[in-house]
Formats: sequence, C-alpha cells, structure tokens
Amino acid sequence: MAVQKSERLLNLLIMLLVQRHYVSKDRIRAILYPGSSTEAFEKMFERDKEELRSLGVPIEVGSMDVYFDDEPGYRIRPDQLALPDVELTADEAAVIGLATRVWEHARLAEATTEAVRKLTALGVPTDVTALDIAQPRLSADEPSFDVFWEAVQDRTPVEFGYRRSGATTTTTRHLQPWGVVRYSGRWYVVGLDTDRDEERVFRLSRVQGQARKVGRPGSFEVPPGTDVRATTVRLAPEPTTTRVVLLVREDAGLALRRDASSVEEAVVGPDGGAGWDRLVLTRRSDAADELLGYGADVYVEEPAELRAEVVRRLTDVVERSA
Repeated sequence: MAVQKSERLLNLLIMLLVQRHYVSKDRIRAILYPGSSTEAFEKMFERDKEELRSLGVPIEVGSMDVYFDDEPGYRIRPDQLALPDVELTADEAAVIGLATRVWEHARLAEATTEAVRKLTALGVPTDVTALDIAQPRLSADEPSFDVFWEAVQDRTPVEFGYRRSGATTTTTRHLQPWGVVRYSGRWYVVGLDTDRDEERVFRLSRVQGQARKVGRPGSFEVPPGTDVRATTVRLAPEPTTTRVVLLVREDAGLALRRDASSVEEAVVGPDGGAGWDRLVLTRRSDAADELLGYGADVYVEEPAELRAEVVRRLTDVVERSA
C-alpha cells in the first residue's frame, strides 16, 4: 500500500502539473482512482491533496468555465512550484544530489510518466516541459535496490546471495528488511537475519545475482522503536580511504576540486584531447557511487580497483537499459 500511495501522489502531482487548464474531479478520479467508490475516492483525494500541500505543492482551485459556476477544477502552476534561484555550497549540493537518487531511481521514474501516458491516450493536451522541474539525472543505484525497497514497504522477506568483503564465495542469506539507508556514500539494507536470528546490515553493492522476495507480504513486523540509521551506523564497518587520481574536465567536478590536494591543469584526457585537469585527493576505497554521478566528466586513473568498479557499474547500467 505504501508503494501504491507514493505512486498515486506522484501521478497526481504530474497530472496537475503538465496540464494547461484546470482538471475536473471526475477526470482525476477516472485516471488515478479507477474502480474506487465515491466515498473512498473522496477520502483518498482529500488526503492526497493535503499531503501534497503539506510538502509545499501549491494546488490551485478554480472554475472550469469562466461563464458558469460549475464544479471546481484543480491544477499546479509550474511557475509557483519551481524554486527560485538557490545558491548552495559544495557540501549542500552533494547532500541534495544524494537525496534525489531515490527519486531518480528507475522504478520511481516509471511512476512519473504514468499519468502523462494516460492523459495522452485520452487526447488531453499536456505540457511536458513542466517536468523539467524534476528532470532525472544519472543514477548510481544498486541493481538490487528495487527488491529491497519494495520488500521494506510491504514487509516481505528477501532471499539473496551475498559476498562479504575479502571473501571468494557467495552465501545465501535470508532477511526481514526493516529499512534501506544510505550511509557514508553506500546503500545498506537493515533487518533481521533469520538464519542467525540477529539484526544485521548488508551493503547492497555486495549482493550477488538477483535478490528476490519470498513469503507473504506483511509476514513480519519491524520492532517498535527501531532506528534503521542508528543501527547502520552501529553495525556497518567504518569506510577506509585511499589516494585517488582523477582526470576531470575543465569547469566540472567543483566538489572534487575543493577536496583535491593537488591539481595539474591542461593535461591530455582519456580521449586524447585537451580540456582536462588531473586531481589527486583522498577518497573512500569504494567511491564509485560518488564518481559515477559526474558521468563522462570524470575518469579514474588510480587506483585500478576503483576504475574497474566504475567500469563494471557503467556496464551494468548499459546492459539493463539495452
């Protein structure tokens, strides 16, 4: 139900945002709340409107016809929803970038287009340029993110292969997931390891193969008072750091430049052309998530293990999108 509600709120936001005119309640009900009774629709629609408004979304109510006092319609004006120019420090921008990765994940990106597809099929004129407010960017999420995220929402156990740091073999693990957390630049899932009957934290980048949900939804409860972030901080190992050498395009990677111990300007890039700088800095030994966010503007020279991990992650993205 949590996933359905999130997608419904997102679809309502997109539906009211892309239309040039007010949308009637009947049309909203037909597209986003099909099959619901009148009473159920009224309750859900009122709750959804209030929840969006509590998040700062300005839902405007107006007349569908300027000449008649008919049933009111609803819309969201892009100029009212868009933020004014905001200047962020490098650290603040990095935090915003991490927060948007969940929103940009493939499963949620699908949901953002559902209302637009339905409106287009009905021949309703839409203005998709309004969606530039939440334009997706390159995401560095783990392939198993979807399964664990959904399992947390509907409280379904998960079975997956896992390879611990330094191990050469994969073991099968069974988990009742309580939450998915990003900590120190990595994604973790927290829950009850039913094989050992202990709370455990697993790093998603070490999940091998396809994770899958097993059992019935709602088959377990999260212990009252559980703080998944505090549990992650307590159980996850402290990240190690290493010397990293990067080639960065000119005028890119401002946060990386700020942390660099040295910058060699105007070097030959990996493409054999000019317009690159060489940066030396200290980063986590597994900094692939951070560096992937810069796309083609950053190339890892050292260490070789980090470069190989970046190549592997990019290869996975290409194969999944093919």
